[in-house]
Amino acid sequence: MIKLSKRHLAKTISWRIVGTLDTLIFALLLTGDIDTSLSLSGYTVITKMVWYYLHERAWFRASIKNANSRHLIKTITWRGIGTLDTILISFLLTGNGALGLQIGGVETITKMVLYYVHEKLWYKINFGLDRRNEKKMKRK
Repeated sequence: MIKLSKRHLAKTISWRIVGTLDTLIFALLLTGDIDTSLSLSGYTVITKMVWYYLHERAWFRASIKNANSRHLIKTITWRGIGTLDTILISFLLTGNGALGLQIGGVETITKMVLYYVHEKLWYKINFGLDRRNEKKMKRK
């Protein structure tokens, strides 16, 4: 059975709020259709939360220690997964592959910036890091 991490769950939810708003805005700008934009955002809330949680768990075990390199590589790997998810769901909803590529393409840039900032903020937060919190307490 998978052990749920409260930190990874919190990061998943906070990122999904940011990511969903970004998807909604750009889908609306590109399609001009609120129903399609809401559907796309709704479906990706579910699929991307699952993908993000699995990505987060995998990266928790990664051995890259340099924070800047770690954030950058993690940003790129997540964006690849997220973009493919957006393109596929956009295509399934609209039947238009070019539109799916447009939405995914625009999102790639905005979400990489947003994700990098999200990672930097979470790196400074000790929530759910019992080991990090214990080390700080011992130093005092």
